[in-house]
Amino acid sequence: MAGTLVIKVTAGKDGPERCNQAFTVAASAVAGGLRVSLWLTGESAWFALPGRASDFALPHAAPLEDLLATVLAGGMITVCTQCAARRDISPDDVITGIRIAGAATFVAEIMADDTQALVY
Repeated sequence: MAGTLVIKVTAGKDGPERCNQAFTVAASAVAGGLRVSLWLTGESAWFALPGRASDFALPHAAPLEDLLATVLAGGMITVCTQCAARRDISPDDVITGIRIAGAATFVAEIMADDTQALVY
């Protein structure tokens, strides 16, 4: 995945500002024409399920549901395999277009040429 911005978000409702910042950066990068891979880990894994992003609110921030839709429309979203398993989330549970993948896939993405990685 040359020329990709890989963003790993580790927070969900437990860290709303970090969570929203990651989604905002990812959506802004997609809107700017960049290739984006957003990884949902820890509590952010819940946002891979239908309706969960609409249940998140942060004052003065774009709705997470809209940011998620933007990233999904123009980028890639992945849920960490272990994070999904700990929450009993299966591939059949997630929003269409979101995948579940593990550490080897993450490492391959961040080690590709011209790739930048951010962790929130």
